[in-house]
Amino acid sequence: MLGRSLLFCGLLATALPSAALTIYKYTDANGVVTYTDKAAPGAQVFVFRDRMVERLDNQVKLETKKHAAGETLVVRNDLFAPVEVELSLEQADNLSGAPDGPIHWVLPARSHIRLATLAPLNAARPMRYKPRLRYALGDPRLQPQLYRYPLPWIGGPFRQSQGANGQYSHFTPKGRYAIDIAMPEGTPIVAARAGTVVKIENQQSGRGNNPSGNFVRLLHDDGTMGVYLHLMRGSVSVNEGQRIEVGTAIGRSGNTGNSSGPHLHFVVQRNVGLALESIPFQFAQPVDSLPNFAIGNR
Repeated sequence: MLGRSLLFCGLLATALPSAALTIYKYTDANGVVTYTDKAAPGAQVFVFRDRMVERLDNQVKLETKKHAAGETLVVRNDLFAPVEVELSLEQADNLSGAPDGPIHWVLPARSHIRLATLAPLNAARPMRYKPRLRYALGDPRLQPQLYRYPLPWIGGPFRQSQGANGQYSHFTPKGRYAIDIAMPEGTPIVAARAGTVVKIENQQSGRGNNPSGNFVRLLHDDGTMGVYLHLMRGSVSVNEGQRIEVGTAIGRSGNTGNSSGPHLHFVVQRNVGLALESIPFQFAQPVDSLPNFAIGNR
C-alpha cells in the first residue's frame, strides 16, 4: 500500500505547477484501487476537496440581547485563539445606533464584546435589519517570525509526496504551501513548534464528512498556526486549550478524510485579513533524513 501511494505521489510531484492535474481512480477485477493521470476505461475523476472544514458556528457566534430600549449585539468567541470579526447590518430600516459601515474587531481567546446597541428611530414602528457576521481564526496584526520547523514525526526516513503549489491539491490559498509526506499509518506525529491547541478532530473514520480527516490545529506565539491533517482515528493525544512544547506527541499519522493514501499533510497558516491562508515555511533538515536531530530520535 505504501509503495503504491509513493508511486502515485511521485506522479504528482513530477507534474508542472501551472495548472491542476486531473487524477483518475479505478478498481480492477481483483479489487485493487489504482490512481493515474490516464483516463483508463471505467476510471472516474478523483475529486480532492482541498478545504478544511472546521465547525466554528457554535464557538464564534452573534448573540442578540433584547431590552426595553432595543437590542444589543454581542459577539462571543469561545475558542482558545483570537478571532477577527466583521459585523455588517444590512437592509436596515427604522434603526438608530447602526454604524455607517462594517464593524471590525479582534476578540481575544475565550472572550466576548458588545459591538452595537440598537433602538428604533420611531418607537411606534418595529426596527428591521439583517446582521451579517464574518470571522476568521487568528489575529492579522501579528507578523510571522523566522522559524525553521523540525520534522513533525518520529521514524523514517520518509518521502515528500506533494509540495508547495502541487497540482493535485496544493493550489488554493489555504493549502498552497502545504507539504505531504507519505508514511505508514500509525507513525508518531509530534509538535514541530510550541503553542496552544486550538482545534482537534479525533473521531472520523475513513473519508467521513470532513476532507481534513482527524487533525490538530496549533496556534504559535507569533499568530501563525501549524495544522496536522489526516491523522488516525482515536490517536489525537492533546486537548483544546492545552499548551504544548516542541516534540510533544500529538497523534499518529493516518489515512482519514479526503486522502489519497497514508500520509501526513502539514501546513502553516495565518490570518491575512478575514481569511486563513497558508504561508511558506522551511523544515530544519531534509524531509528524507534520519534521525530527526531537532526533536531527538526517540
